[in-house]
Amino acid sequence: MPNLEHSAYPAATLLHLESLVPCRESQVSMLLSIFGERQQFSFPSIFIYGHTSSGKTYVMQTLLNTLQLPHVFVNCVEHFTSRLLLEEILIQLQNRSSETTEAAHVPCDTFNDFVRLFKQAIVSQDLQDETFYIVLDRAEQLREMEANVLPAFLRLQELTDRNVTVVLLSEIVWELFRPNTGCFEPFTLYFPDYSIGHLQKILCQNHPPEYSADFYAAYINILLGVFYMVCRDLKELQHLAALNFSKYCEPVVRGEANERDTRKLWKNIEPHLKKAMQTVYLREISSSQWERLQHDEGEAGQLKGLSAHAHVELPYYSKFLLIAAYLASYNPVRTDKRFFLKHHGKIKKTNFMKKHEKTSNHLLGPKPFPLDRLLAILYSIVDNRVAPTANIFSQITSLVTLQLLSMVGNNDQLDGPRYKCTVSLDFIRAIARYEHGSTSVKTEGTPTTNEYR
Repeated sequence: MPNLEHSAYPAATLLHLESLVPCRESQVSMLLSIFGERQQFSFPSIFIYGHTSSGKTYVMQTLLNTLQLPHVFVNCVEHFTSRLLLEEILIQLQNRSSETTEAAHVPCDTFNDFVRLFKQAIVSQDLQDETFYIVLDRAEQLREMEANVLPAFLRLQELTDRNVTVVLLSEIVWELFRPNTGCFEPFTLYFPDYSIGHLQKILCQNHPPEYSADFYAAYINILLGVFYMVCRDLKELQHLAALNFSKYCEPVVRGEANERDTRKLWKNIEPHLKKAMQTVYLREISSSQWERLQHDEGEAGQLKGLSAHAHVELPYYSKFLLIAAYLASYNPVRTDKRFFLKHHGKIKKTNFMKKHEKTSNHLLGPKPFPLDRLLAILYSIVDNRVAPTANIFSQITSLVTLQLLSMVGNNDQLDGPRYKCTVSLDFIRAIARYEHGSTSVKTEGTPTTNEYR
């Protein structure tokens, strides 16, 4: 039995619409009830909100296109001023009937001009007898425009005396939109996040025809088991599913396993999913580059995300300053003599005993250090002599601005500024590998690493 029913639309059309918007039947049914029949006046304004990738834009586009309802769809990020936004609405409205020739550009400086031109365009397009929908995606940008734009859109049906409904799509709640002076309250509709069952159902619809549905469903189940806790973005999950499916099928293609041998299939795909975990939401490489990366083995192919690329834009001495800052943040002061002096003398055996008894400094977090200690470590790890010039101090300031270092305390302290290193060990290893081909950075409490130099 179909979930969508409406007397104004054919049953076949609603059944097709239901197949296009899985797991959003209740929201579509609510929108159909609000819209009513084509010639009826609908609610003046509708506010739809929900997190990223919850289906707001897709559902509205699919609903309006499938039912062939007259509408315009405008992204408020692309048209970031009121003039660009109003003119784009008019251009799309005038171009509805003339698909081959574009309508002449009509300047629209104020909302009064927009109301006048909009009423003329509705008459010229013969849309007086049916509801016209204006959909504003990323509507939170309206808050950055003139104060009259948002209240006017909410009352556009009243201002134009036309059958028009304005639909606002946003990722934030209506309470953050409401002006202090008050405005017409829109009908609000919430799109909840997809549950893991919904994601499983939606992703399984894209299974390739050469494999069975059960085989692809098992793959999606593995994918969601790995990524669901860190990523619930449907678009990102669809991208990851398409990108890693070929690796999942390799044992079946080579004849080493069948479609039901889940253990072998999991062992084959596990290391590649771990690599993909490091680049979730980061599209620094294309899909073809990622497929070539999948063939690389070893540690060299593991850090291809942000930590491997961000250091490339840093100046030469900034990289060494960052390494020195990391060593100063995670090593006690008493270890500097042992790590950075060639002739440091004998070290008491009791110090080694205490070192093994203590917790790793990586678990305790970075400690603040003074500027003098940072420069002293810098001089010891750089091969050539470094003069304490204004260039070095300006690069330290730049690292603080980039939030790679953080300043602790106030600038008016008599004993000089103190800093903390805010980057991870993987970031520092990537910089060390880029400069010298070595990835070992010595910190106390890490017995398996060697000294930097």
